Amino acid sequence: MDTKIISGELKRCPAWQFGLWIGAAGIVLLWGVYATLLCWIKGLNQTNMNDAYGFALWIWADLAIIALGGGAFFTGFLRYIIGKDELKHIINYAVIIGFICYSSALIILGIDVGQPLRGWFIFWHANVHSMLTEVAFCLTCYLFVLIIEYTPIILENRRLGNIPFLHNFGHNLHEIMAVFAATGVFLSFFHQGSLGGVSGVLFGRPFAFREGVFIWPWTFFLFTWSAAACGPCFTILITKITEKITGKKLVKQNVIELLAKISGWMTGTYIIAKIVDTLYWAKVTLPKTGFGFLDFYTNNPLYGIWILVLEIGICGILPALILISEKGRKNPASLMAAVILAVLGVCINRWVMVLQVMAAPVLTFETWQMYIPSWQEIATTILPLAYGVIVVSFSYRYLPVFPQEKELNP
Repeated sequence: MDTKIISGELKRCPAWQFGLWIGAAGIVLLWGVYATLLCWIKGLNQTNMNDAYGFALWIWADLAIIALGGGAFFTGFLRYIIGKDELKHIINYAVIIGFICYSSALIILGIDVGQPLRGWFIFWHANVHSMLTEVAFCLTCYLFVLIIEYTPIILENRRLGNIPFLHNFGHNLHEIMAVFAATGVFLSFFHQGSLGGVSGVLFGRPFAFREGVFIWPWTFFLFTWSAAACGPCFTILITKITEKITGKKLVKQNVIELLAKISGWMTGTYIIAKIVDTLYWAKVTLPKTGFGFLDFYTNNPLYGIWILVLEIGICGILPALILISEKGRKNPASLMAAVILAVLGVCINRWVMVLQVMAAPVLTFETWQMYIPSWQEIATTILPLAYGVIVVSFSYRYLPVFPQEKELNP
């Protein structure tokens, strides 16, 4: 039997059931923490990274998580700057998902650095010529913005809201949220772009190298574009999964369809830009470096031409067409298929811009480099998933995350 819990009059599962759920996620979390401690205590020899793969599974996961967290800044931009008022019913969840993604990204970087106690070096001894320094600054600042955006949601807890100071503080934060949303968009544009720019300026890696505008390679803009396009799809996906697990309708369909429609057009225009970029790279950039298009694809299952077809065609063009179509958005099955494909597409893009960049030979005596992550890398990559489940579970149980939940579940 459901019982009434702290978040107003909304029904939640019994405490024992919630405890089992959190316990299961906690076991996975502890597995990741154990692997993290091994990496910190014994060093990065716990990984399978080598001279060829200095960037490996962690960095791919980091870039993918940051891209998927783009739903927070883009939904906030649409809600507070563009004025799409309908999105107020999902903006809370977008913020929570964004907070999880960005805090997870910094956790992964803390593991990858190997000596997290020296993490402050990047701020105090900043390399002003490095795009990664700008990424570190913007990521950290945007995480603080997300914490500020998350705070009024926490203060809407029924018990905390009964404290006058906290109630008024949360209300005042709500009133100026547009300022933080605009700040988040500004910060996200640069760190999303600079993450792509790092790949684009790798002159010694022709698979990633791109020409561009002034100091910015095309990948700078493509990374930002893809995050804004696919981030909202991740928000929709997690919302639908939450509805499935809880057995409740949490957001009205018109809100989901609006966000899906905007994401569809963003994805469609991004894929057009991506196709143009790929054609220019294949026809102009590569010949200048003495390479052919097929030199960067192999019969190896991991790095075949199929991955390009999957990224652009199946996980790019197809979800864009479904989400742009009103019929496609209204059909629950096609909507779910589209958002899953879009999320998979941006993850594949980050995969090839990290792993395939390192795998492809660039000298005549080199061969394709293979990489299999260690269990420690896998455990620490799964750690953010368990952490996200726990944060979402506590937020849903104790906070009024979905304004329409009571209306949709009388």
